Amino acid sequence: MVAAQPIGQMSYAEYLAFEREAEAKHEYVNGEVYAMAGGSPEHARLAIRLAAELLRSLADRPCEVFSSDLRVRNLVTGRSTYPDLTVVCGRLLRAPDDELAVVNPVLVVEVLSDGTERQDRGDKWRHYQLIESLQTYVLVSQAAPLLEVFRRADDAWRYQAAGPGQQLTLDDRGLTLDVDALYRSGLPG
Repeated sequence: MVAAQPIGQMSYAEYLAFEREAEAKHEYVNGEVYAMAGGSPEHARLAIRLAAELLRSLADRPCEVFSSDLRVRNLVTGRSTYPDLTVVCGRLLRAPDDELAVVNPVLVVEVLSDGTERQDRGDKWRHYQLIESLQTYVLVSQAAPLLEVFRRADDAWRYQAAGPGQQLTLDDRGLTLDVDALYRSGLPG
């Protein structure tokens, strides 16, 4: 995806009205609204492969996998984002001020691009850490076969990375992602 472009300042109620009428998605950060641009074929391919793997792996759990159409709201910071993938386990809790946004993701995935990597590793990551329900944050590189995960362990976040020939463990119940399976060739040059 391309980096978000600033639209302007507005209240959250104004943002919701604006978002209902908009053809593209927008993120809300401290009263500022940012337009989200489309992604590359590589971004789309990685996101769908990750979604398929998560759906398969979570089939026996009371969890749902959501696409980037789901808005995640942080009630602590007031920020609303559209992660590439979101997993919610148990009951879906909606934001009190936004019926289309959830507040209880357990896993969030961001597919990195040149335009978004700095934000996904910086401000957005700091924002996600404040979501009490979040247990796992996954970063997926488009540039190389590389998966990174931050897992909550008590009051700290633990980092792990996996490259070619490796698997990445996402939780204590054995949820894993196979790097080679996600990055296998799928589109002609």
